[in-house]
Amino acid sequence: MAAEEASRSSPRFRREPKGRVSRQDKYSVLLPTYNERENLPFIVWLLVKSFSESGFNYEIIIIDDGSPDGTRDIAEQLEKIYGSDRILLRPREKKLGLGTAYIHGMKHATGNYIIIMDADLSHHPKFIPEFIRKQKEGNFDIVSGTRYKGNGGVYGWDLKRKIISRVANFITQILLRPGASDLTGSFRLYRKEVLQKLIGKCISKGYVFQMEMIVRARQLNYTIGEKLCSNFLSTILAV
Repeated sequence: MAAEEASRSSPRFRREPKGRVSRQDKYSVLLPTYNERENLPFIVWLLVKSFSESGFNYEIIIIDDGSPDGTRDIAEQLEKIYGSDRILLRPREKKLGLGTAYIHGMKHATGNYIIIMDADLSHHPKFIPEFIRKQKEGNFDIVSGTRYKGNGGVYGWDLKRKIISRVANFITQILLRPGASDLTGSFRLYRKEVLQKLIGKCISKGYVFQMEMIVRARQLNYTIGEKLCSNFLSTILAV
């Protein structure tokens, strides 16, 4: 009985009431970069705008992997413009993989929720408040953006990239039944302790890393919500 009560007091079981954002909630955005000199100012501006308008507490952690195009210099300027309490540059000397970038970023994250996304304008920050509301409504451990439900989709991809994404999702759905429609997407919100646990168990690198994260989440009985979100270009074209 004592053991059961102790387990329910652990972070895995301490959950907020559905639909309510706690004042203590903070969202740490992990933004791995490599040669994103041109995109980084724009994506950071959109992130700051989205969080400022929605009123959620946040920080943006830029993990630059030794970009030769001067991305780190741009990140340093952004840190000065927005303040080191909002923009945290935590660079590495070279490319060491996406999973290790997340691990590196989480070491510096002070939020209890982690948002992962790409810095190449694949993802529009305007969807983040919707992710947060979805998480609170269902008390989910993970909210994953999906391009393959309803009117979702991608624009600006070549045929090869579209086929690879579709086929990978289709095969995984048949073989593993993960309960999520978009396994290759990299726009997600996690409880921090959940992301830490998943990354510790994942062994994949490269393209299948995000797929393994969702599959292992299901194996560990974490709850997953999905939120429709188009890629950045399709969002602009819809305006």
